[in-house]
Amino acid sequence: MSRAVVCSAVAALCLAAACHRPVRPGDPLRGLTREQRDRFARGKAVFERTFKPETGLGPLFNSTSCGECHENPKTGGRGDEVEVHATAFRAKWCDQALGIDQEPFPPSATARAMRTTVTVFARGLLDLVPEEDILAYADPDDRNHDGISGRPNRSLDGRLGRFGRKAFVPTLAEFNAGAFVAEMGITNPAQPTEENIGGKPIPPGVDPVPDPEITQAALDLTDDFVRFLARPTPTRLGRKGRRGRKLFAEIGCAACHVPTLRTGPSPIHALDRKEFPAYTDLLLHDMGPDLADICLGRATPSEFRTEPLIDMRHAKTFLHDGRATTLEQAIAAHGGEGSGARDRFGALAPAERKALVAFLESL
Repeated sequence: MSRAVVCSAVAALCLAAACHRPVRPGDPLRGLTREQRDRFARGKAVFERTFKPETGLGPLFNSTSCGECHENPKTGGRGDEVEVHATAFRAKWCDQALGIDQEPFPPSATARAMRTTVTVFARGLLDLVPEEDILAYADPDDRNHDGISGRPNRSLDGRLGRFGRKAFVPTLAEFNAGAFVAEMGITNPAQPTEENIGGKPIPPGVDPVPDPEITQAALDLTDDFVRFLARPTPTRLGRKGRRGRKLFAEIGCAACHVPTLRTGPSPIHALDRKEFPAYTDLLLHDMGPDLADICLGRATPSEFRTEPLIDMRHAKTFLHDGRATTLEQAIAAHGGEGSGARDRFGALAPAERKALVAFLESL
């Protein structure tokens, strides 16, 4: 065999091995161009940048950088912070959440809630799931009588929401721009106005940095970093995990945590019509009075968007407020539309419950 043939064979094996290498937390999507990988790296630098008052931080803020909260196990992952949010009803519409860990709350606030920091892995994929695909899972009147009646939330201008625990924000770009202001007090061209303090304007001289405090170019780089973050490869399933995956569907978990979604057309090859494990339908579901906290948009206090089950193996707490420290506790807390699956999980034999948990821990 000639040296050229040997080299070609070795190269093919190396390429095949690379294609099957697991995607680690914090890795970019496969298939990005060199320019897109460069923007991912530059966007990560903005995401990890520590802001100071003299560079625009505050005066109201929860953290000094995006990466300080989205840190575990890698940049873009979860955090151990728990925020306080408040909302109020105005003219039959629930006003936008106030996500600053400061008290006292504005007099208009009618409810408050605790929120943990979620991973932003694979959010670029979720951003591109076609609207009609999401709405196809909606059954607000429960016409099929399965006890599950998911419905969409919508933004103030009527667009379909998909981001946030209440699915109020329509696009990833809007979610990122809003996070800069709400979490760090960093204004930007898309969100040029500071948060107020208890409903009152910021006193003169407190925030001397001119608005917007970051450029559109920096915001775009941050968007690309988050957009290009991949979904980490689940761990390999053994026999118990495979049994758990089957039980997940059999007891009804997959009715809301839809295992697979597909993106629509995109000029970015790595995002174009890609099927991916999402384990969400991006719809609101009534989870019962025990989990209820705040309203937001059209979402009532007990309604929450189905949480995408992504990188579950690195999660240390569960549910929107982190009240559950084990997956078993999280499942047991499901009420409302989740009560059927909860009860069927509770009726499983101990070995079967362990198998289902093992499956979830592989994600």
